[in-house]
Amino acid sequence: VVDSGTFKWGATGNHPIYTEADNSYGGLRWGLDLPEELLPLAYILRMRTVPLRNLGACISPDNSWMFLQGIETLPLRMERHCENALKVAEFLKNHPNVEWVRYPGLPDDPEFEKNQKYLGGKGGSLVTLELKGGAAAGKHFIDSLELLSHVANVGDAKSLAIHPATTTHS
Repeated sequence: VVDSGTFKWGATGNHPIYTEADNSYGGLRWGLDLPEELLPLAYILRMRTVPLRNLGACISPDNSWMFLQGIETLPLRMERHCENALKVAEFLKNHPNVEWVRYPGLPDDPEFEKNQKYLGGKGGSLVTLELKGGAAAGKHFIDSLELLSHVANVGDAKSLAIHPATTTHS
């Protein structure tokens, strides 16, 4: 947008957006209430301020390109996440140190039917389990991780683990 900064937006009354109170900015009348030296810039100030607040910053071309790369590969990545989660759930289900496993892709999971109906049988990428030995066993498990990250970034692109009893729900 090009604005010469010479038009008096509040002078004629023909531009109510600049002469009527903007309640989202404390009742500011853009063409009347700005300091004298800023009044000629009322248009460009409002044009830059209001959309930025309402819509957020404009994404750069490089960031747009990277974002599209992620979107274009999302179906493949989600398919792999789901396949891997099923394998992990199956392994953990038979592990001697695991009390129980919840994963909707397992046929004996209470949510298996909903998984078939709503997730196309994919199961999702999250596996929930309880270790034998309670919170101490969970803390030991988390402290022993080498491949997974111990973070609460659900939806991240890397494998992670969280121990709610000693972190998010403690």
